[in-house]
Amino acid sequence: MKHGFVKVAAVTPDVKVADTLYNTEQICNDIARAYEKGAKIIVFPELSISGYTCGDLFMQDKLLSSCKEQLLKIADFTAGMDSLVFVGLPLEREGKLYNVAAAVQDGEVLAFIPKSYIPAYGEFYETRYFHPGNKEAVSVLIDGEAVPFGTNILLEAEGMDGLLVGCEICEDLWAPLSPGLFHALAGATVLVNLSASDEVVGKDAYREMLVKSASAKATAAYIYAGAGIGESTQDLVFGGHSMIAENGTVLASAKRFENQILCEDIDIERLRAERRKMNTFVPDETANYLVIPFSLKPCETKLDREIAKMPFVPDDEKECAKRCEEILSIQAYGLRKRYAHTGCKKAVIGVSGGLDSTLALLVTAKAFDMLDIKRNNILAVTMPCFGTTDRTYDNACKLAKVLGADLKEVDIKESVMMHFKDIGHDMDNHDVTYENAQARERTQVLMDIANRENAMVIGTGDMSELALGWATYNGDHMSMYGVNAGVPKTLIRHLVSYYAEICGEKELSKVLLDVLATPVSPELLPPVDGVISQKTEDLVGPYELHDFFMYYVLRFGFAPDKIYRLAKKAFAGAYEEEVIKKWLQIFYKRFFSQQFKRSCLPDGPKVGSVGVSPRGDLRMPSDACATIWLEQAKNLT
Repeated sequence: MKHGFVKVAAVTPDVKVADTLYNTEQICNDIARAYEKGAKIIVFPELSISGYTCGDLFMQDKLLSSCKEQLLKIADFTAGMDSLVFVGLPLEREGKLYNVAAAVQDGEVLAFIPKSYIPAYGEFYETRYFHPGNKEAVSVLIDGEAVPFGTNILLEAEGMDGLLVGCEICEDLWAPLSPGLFHALAGATVLVNLSASDEVVGKDAYREMLVKSASAKATAAYIYAGAGIGESTQDLVFGGHSMIAENGTVLASAKRFENQILCEDIDIERLRAERRKMNTFVPDETANYLVIPFSLKPCETKLDREIAKMPFVPDDEKECAKRCEEILSIQAYGLRKRYAHTGCKKAVIGVSGGLDSTLALLVTAKAFDMLDIKRNNILAVTMPCFGTTDRTYDNACKLAKVLGADLKEVDIKESVMMHFKDIGHDMDNHDVTYENAQARERTQVLMDIANRENAMVIGTGDMSELALGWATYNGDHMSMYGVNAGVPKTLIRHLVSYYAEICGEKELSKVLLDVLATPVSPELLPPVDGVISQKTEDLVGPYELHDFFMYYVLRFGFAPDKIYRLAKKAFAGAYEEEVIKKWLQIFYKRFFSQQFKRSCLPDGPKVGSVGVSPRGDLRMPSDACATIWLEQAKNLT
């Protein structure tokens, strides 16, 4: 469970209706298989010991007594096992019958959690047999031992902070006020659902939506185990549609009509981080819950869950295209509002032939189209200097022309050399002064043109550069509206690629594709044989790594050792472990030391769940110390 990871399982066993002996044998076999896979929480379907479709057999004493006997056998089977298991059975209490989940671990029955909502509509007629469960825990005797019985019961793991498990049963999820929400407000980070939901056309999609929604609203993990093959098909068919979700995302889903053991890793630290940030997630301190401890031995969970290399970019092509269209719209509408408010009719953009300025120009063109402002009111300014190559210069010019912007060239070499003379800087000394003087001269040119034209300077810098402080203070760092301020570099590449695909203009697409193929560079050092000599990623590190680090640092506040572990899995085969460690240390050094640049950022739209605006997501002191983060990052293994 190191770093908050817990492997869980949703199991659909083979059953025979009312054959409690056979069902128990299958349940025990599946417990062993799930335990072998490393599962610490194992969930079976509703009424799994008896079968859900027993009908009036639920009224038979023999079935009820046999279910209790078999439950004790299942509990005995778990002796010595380091897992919490939930199985379903009918249980009588004080002359009434209840549909319950039994929580068992290490040879003991820890609790009975009854179903709250008993359906009697459509194909369901459970009220014929079962009664709604009581909330406050009472005791029932089983094999002479008193066991808590009630819906308001949580099970808390000893040995792992934050692992608190709540339980609901099937229909409870479909109710307007599901018990799971109250469990979460009482502290549960994991919700389990023992279910027997039959299959009808379209129900699987609705069921998945409910599970995703329940996990999102509760900011919890949700383990849903569905009944499957073996249940009676007299009138209904059960597909075994089990799912494991985490905060609105389905991590794993069983193929229907195939009884499966579904295993996945859930991340308790991630859920706790989300809850810490949400001041609207208010714990219910008045809730009367019984918390029952159970033990888990500390261990390092073998990670099976997929860790995306680019967490800002969806893996699915359709979803990625949808995301790109949405982000372009957010950027353009943000800029549109600024122009509508100010009454300004012109824009000034420094175009370099690189990715960032290309995206900014595309967004500005889109905003002007929305406002019915002619695109020739966009002044695309190219400012060649010592490091400019023919390739980037040509692409900047072509892009401006094909988009219908007004292209203006201002060669800044002479101005920069005069500046060097004024401040006594040696032209042959290619240090940070040599580089930043060019960036600041370009910004001065853009600002002054904007004054003359009554225009706004549109910022081109992206969020990755801002996180690393890879911007010249009061140079490219400054603008009147930064359209890319909320977009990481890895995503910018996809946005430009998407535009190249959908623009429908052959010449524009050709230019965009060549921009994508050009190495990322500030072009502040002279080229070698006409080729870019200064590649950003050689100096500051691969952006795909830094974006990965940024996502987990800012989105969830993970510690360096956990981010390193995730990165090793995500980039296995792409980067050596020492390389990942090196750039992770660089990230922390730059992220902390460069906050002063982010503290005075111009306005710009937030587009995703991560942002660095000092007025929004990142209210961080400019003089905060990185010591404890760097100490751990230096000693990673």
